[in-house]
Amino acid sequence: MATPETLVTAATDRPSLWTFHPRIVAAVTAAMAASMLAIFGVIWFRLPDESRATFTLFQRLTLLAFFGTVLYLLYRMATVRVTAYADGLRVRNVFRSYDYPWTAVKVLRFKPGDPWLQLFDADGNRLGILAVQASEGDRATAAAKQLAAIARAHGAGSTPAL
Repeated sequence: MATPETLVTAATDRPSLWTFHPRIVAAVTAAMAASMLAIFGVIWFRLPDESRATFTLFQRLTLLAFFGTVLYLLYRMATVRVTAYADGLRVRNVFRSYDYPWTAVKVLRFKPGDPWLQLFDADGNRLGILAVQASEGDRATAAAKQLAAIARAHGAGSTPAL
């Protein structure tokens, strides 16, 4: 079974036909990151000097590593997107990115009650496209329909079941 990564070479310089990313998720994650920076910054600088001095280098590095990991995950959440190219589809989710040629896209489904757009490939695998979320309301529904039309125009399987 071919993996999505082997199906299309992800070229960053190819022109995109269409891109969608959620506004609500980006706004919420940006607010969370700013809040974390503000809260932890205030807490750290409001600590008395003698209390801050009790933290060892290892403890400080551990706090920074934890804080950096949380900020990185918020960044990845804020930058989820789906991009259509002439030769295929690129999906950037929180932990991984996927590339599918149009011939490997069997069905795109975004039914009422689904949390996000679902992609079914030719091998029967399902991938949630986190960029097109129900929380975006009509904007997500319109995006799913636009993506389905692009997929059909580029030879995707029985797209869509919207």
